[in-house]
Amino acid sequence: MRRVIAASSVVLLSLLGLLRAARIQDLVLGLPDVNRMNTDWYSGYIDASPTKHLHYVFVSSLTDPINDPVVLWFNGGPGCSSLLALFQEHGPYVVDDGEYFIKDNPEPWNKRANILYLESPAGVGFSIAGLPSDAQHNDMSQSKDAKTALLNWYKFFPEYLMNDLYIAGESYGGIYTPYLAW
Repeated sequence: MRRVIAASSVVLLSLLGLLRAARIQDLVLGLPDVNRMNTDWYSGYIDASPTKHLHYVFVSSLTDPINDPVVLWFNGGPGCSSLLALFQEHGPYVVDDGEYFIKDNPEPWNKRANILYLESPAGVGFSIAGLPSDAQHNDMSQSKDAKTALLNWYKFFPEYLMNDLYIAGESYGGIYTPYLAW
C-alpha cells in the first residue's frame, strides 16, 4: 500500500508541475526603485528558429492570473521594442518622460489580464538575430516567427493554454497583429 501511495504522489506532483511549468530561471526578482514586485514577471528568450531568439517579458494578472486572458503585445515601428509599452505606457511600473525612476502605474493593463510583451522581429530590442539573414524581415516572416515563439512560450507556460488569447499592438504592430491572427 505504501508504494502505491508514493507512486501516486509522484504522478500527482509531476502533473502539478506540468500545470504550472513557468520558467523559473526567467523569473524577475526585482526592479530598481521597486521595493516589492506586485505580481510575477518573467523575462527571457523564446526560440523562433535555431538562430532567432525573441525576447519576451510576461507580466501576470493582478486579479486572477489563472483565468484572466493573455494579451500578446507588439510595438511597431518597425523596429520599436515592446519594452517601450511595458515601461512607458501600460505596464505595472512606468518611467515618465524626463524622470529617471520607476513608479507605480495606477492603471496597468495587467490589472485584469496577463500580458506577454514580445520584442519582434528578431534583432529588435533584446531579441537575437544570429545570422545576418535573420535581420531581413517581411510581414509574413515576422508572423511566422511570432507564431513559433508563441507556441514555444506555451510550452513553458502551459497553464495559460485554456485562457483567452488577444493579440494587440500599436503603430506597425497593427500589421503584425492580423498577420499572426491569420
